[in-house]
Amino acid sequence: MSGRALLIYEGDCGFCNRCARFISRRLPSRAELKPWQRVDLDAYGIPRARARYEVLWVAPDGHVDGGAQAIAKLLLDCGGLWAVLGGLLRLPPFRWAAHGAYRLVANNRDRMPGGGPVCGTKPPRAD
Repeated sequence: MSGRALLIYEGDCGFCNRCARFISRRLPSRAELKPWQRVDLDAYGIPRARARYEVLWVAPDGHVDGGAQAIAKLLLDCGGLWAVLGGLLRLPPFRWAAHGAYRLVANNRDRMPGGGPVCGTKPPRAD
């Protein structure tokens, strides 16, 4: 584990890659951004199905958050007004709305700008 947080995304999805480029160019996060295909998921205890299903935030201590809560942690890491937004996304009812909005976008990322057939997601199976 490094001293930096890690944001893991779907590297084969054009929409996810566009989002990752936006984050790296526009948000003042100290986190490292990597596609799951270039991460040793086993080292973090992350199943591949989960990495395909949602963006993941791995804190420096190894704690993993996924989906809307991963985005909230990213925003908290940015500081300033971004952190205020990230904090709101951690509190009900904003947390619930963020989860719904995240799932709506993530489940339809093949239809989003830059998306394509490889971008479709399915919920992870309990193995």
